[in-house]
Amino acid sequence: MDTKITDYFADIVKIAQVNFQSVKHTIDSTPKRAILRLEAQYGEYRVLITELFSDELRKYRYYVLRGDWVEAGFDNSPDPRAIRLKYGRIGKEYANEYIPHLHRDDKNLLFLTEEMTFTDFVDWVKTNLDI
Repeated sequence: MDTKITDYFADIVKIAQVNFQSVKHTIDSTPKRAILRLEAQYGEYRVLITELFSDELRKYRYYVLRGDWVEAGFDNSPDPRAIRLKYGRIGKEYANEYIPHLHRDDKNLLFLTEEMTFTDFVDWVKTNLDI
């Protein structure tokens, strides 16, 4: 695994350990991709993080759940609803585009966002969720 990615993952784990409780993580890597999966608690909330580097692309999923209810989920997947919201339609030219967005209200609401970093996510959690 690339040293920059190793350091990046280590920084995420350290930030999580400072801001959340019961932090558990795994790192899975091959020469072509590296994945960090992290689970933690923030008061009554469960925090689920996935960071993936492959094909020179950074993919992420930062979710906060209360039980099975999605309080907030930030990701940059090629979600059809996010593509439609950004472009008005889903065309072949947009079909696999990674679009940063936020899921709220158990994924019933979707908002376009800027690309999110883990630090931004931690700031959002601390600002928007009371524990």
